[in-house]
Amino acid sequence: MILYPAIDLKDGQAVRLVKGDFAALTVFDTDPAARAASFAAAGFQWLHVVDLDGALKGAGANGPAVRAIRAATGLPMQLGGGIRDRAAIEAWLEAGVTRVILGTIAARNPDFVREAARAYPGCVAVGIDAVDGKVAVEGWVETTDIDAVELAARFQDAGVAAIIATDVGRDGTKTGINVDFTGAMADAVAVPVIASGGLKDATDITALKARPGTPIHGAILGRALYDGLIDPAEALARAVA
Repeated sequence: MILYPAIDLKDGQAVRLVKGDFAALTVFDTDPAARAASFAAAGFQWLHVVDLDGALKGAGANGPAVRAIRAATGLPMQLGGGIRDRAAIEAWLEAGVTRVILGTIAARNPDFVREAARAYPGCVAVGIDAVDGKVAVEGWVETTDIDAVELAARFQDAGVAAIIATDVGRDGTKTGINVDFTGAMADAVAVPVIASGGLKDATDITALKARPGTPIHGAILGRALYDGLIDPAEALARAVA
């Protein structure tokens, strides 16, 4: 299992939200690049970066911070937030992002995701954010009537590199990953699924690995990592156990 420490960017700073609520925002670092370097030094092999301003506005707004992160570490990076056209995909890939995450556009226009996955093999992932099982879009401020697992199934043969499954109701709460939700999505598609939202400590990593059915490809570490509730060495050891 691959662990992805998260860096959520707002106004060029590393922040964390609670349940996607921008009113419940905590700034953890004014230097996201230094934070990224610390994750690399701890032994993590990937970074998960989100442009929160881009998710709200529909356009990238933290380019300098992303480029600084890229310059600070050679770790592969997946980036989401406001990426909704080919120009944005190309710009981020040219900036050194390993793969882009398509969220809102995946719910609005699945055909676009298929076209992008064909055009940029291995470089396109899908972000499926859910509130009570229904897909949330536009930076989580709008919930649709689309079932999250059914949306994932639409990309079964699309050639996407991964699906990031986020339980919005748990995100930032440190109440535990939603193993059932993540597992249902993993069992529904032959696409690597990454768990996100609410991971509380290293026991959640064990729970994800222990569930029956299709293995979970990875997990995103957010608030609990920033709050010191997860020891990187222990988490990485459990991920490969």
